Amino acid sequence: MTPEYWKQATQALSTRDVTMRQIIRQFDGATLNSHGNAFTTLARSIVGQQISVKAAESVWQKVLIALTDVTPHNITCTDKNLLRNCGLSHRKITYLQDVARHFMNGTLNEATWEEMDDEALIIQLTQVKGIGRWTAEMFLIFHMLRPDVLPLDDIGLQRAISLHYNDNKPMDKKTICQVAKAWQPWRSVATWYLWRSLDPVPVEY
Repeated sequence: MTPEYWKQATQALSTRDVTMRQIIRQFDGATLNSHGNAFTTLARSIVGQQISVKAAESVWQKVLIALTDVTPHNITCTDKNLLRNCGLSHRKITYLQDVARHFMNGTLNEATWEEMDDEALIIQLTQVKGIGRWTAEMFLIFHMLRPDVLPLDDIGLQRAISLHYNDNKPMDKKTICQVAKAWQPWRSVATWYLWRSLDPVPVEY
């Protein structure tokens, strides 16, 4: 599923920001896509915590082979040693199984999420063990398709902004927020293109 706002967002970003316009032109026709599965998106986000996109994809493919279908039930029932052999740490296995239990017992209820604003949803998600703010923000971008999320703790975003807006010199979060003001209300879209500028292979969760 591609966000219905994508064309409007890219046009607005291109008009306001010359640098963003150049990046968007490089990846003409590419868009963010949602897989439409809330649990899978959260699970992939947990797998991707603190490792490279390439490493995360490798681990995820091994998990898919081992489980065939990544569902809350399968995660909770699978032997931890099998998950560990996929490249998951003990901590990430614990996180995945805790998230799975929240889905199974209804603590995480998708039916309420559409009505919640970004911050309220982030607060709810981060009550779950293993879901920090970064993971919640990835969920908002990749599953909920929320258009205006700025994941300040994301290393890829930090690197890309430093590269394109500060001669590859580090930029603090306050300055990043100032640069990103021009992108509102499409900061998720700008972030996605900045990721692309570092790695042409789209990030997916």
